Amino acid sequence: MSIQLDPLPRGVILAATPLGNPGDASARLIHALANADVVAAEDTRRVRNLAQALGVEIRGSVVSNFDHNETERSQRLVEQARTGSVLVVSDAGMPLVSDPGHSIVSAAAAAGVPVTCFPGPSAVPTALALSGLGVGHFLFDAFPPRKPGPRAAWLESLVGERRAIVFFESPHRVAQTLGDAVRILGPDRPAAVCRELTKTYEEVKRGTLGELAEWAQDNARGEITVVIEGGAAEPASLEELVAQVVAEVERGVRAKDACKRAAAGTEWSNRELYDAYLAARDKEAEQ
Repeated sequence: MSIQLDPLPRGVILAATPLGNPGDASARLIHALANADVVAAEDTRRVRNLAQALGVEIRGSVVSNFDHNETERSQRLVEQARTGSVLVVSDAGMPLVSDPGHSIVSAAAAAGVPVTCFPGPSAVPTALALSGLGVGHFLFDAFPPRKPGPRAAWLESLVGERRAIVFFESPHRVAQTLGDAVRILGPDRPAAVCRELTKTYEEVKRGTLGELAEWAQDNARGEITVVIEGGAAEPASLEELVAQVVAEVERGVRAKDACKRAAAGTEWSNRELYDAYLAARDKEAEQ
């Protein structure tokens, strides 16, 4: 089946690249690699290797766009995007998700230059799906702090978190991070360590934090994404949630926005919570 692809739009194009398996490349990514006027890549060698694996010839210019030069490069790339197509890719997954790309998107938005996205692979939803945990609501927190003190403080901030927690970690630090999680979140919390996603040696290790911390001492290698199931805190009552909304409204938050935040991860819908808030407000007004 052939797919009819439109000409590339003028502006900045963010495109997700395969996490490991080139077969995950979208038809739009392949089309963009072949036809973009400029390809801004986190690593120019890796994007050329990807193009070769996909049988694509990059006809536009290829420039590096990584953590240490993207701020100074962004203005030039935005100027090029005014009249042509600038494709922004990272080494794997979606640009901006713990990868370069933010500077050029911000600069393009400020300059009124169009920005669009060609969706595709991302380690975050892939790991969530493979974890086998309850991930209907989740919190993505990029990379944990490297130093023990800030890392412990970060984990302590998650003690009451009911949503699943997903984050990236270096193979050199994952054993320490999981050990800290055992101490702070408890050894029995269900979790999963996903490594080398979509690559030949993909592995998903599921278990408790205690089991995974022990496993990681000798087995953590490659690109790693960790998923920790949310805590089993007692569900908040509707009255408690209404009180939370009232407090936020008094601080100037819109009632509907406060209801949306308070209802996230609970058994109550936004509509139910909003109706209960209105009823409580009306009752208060009558007294």
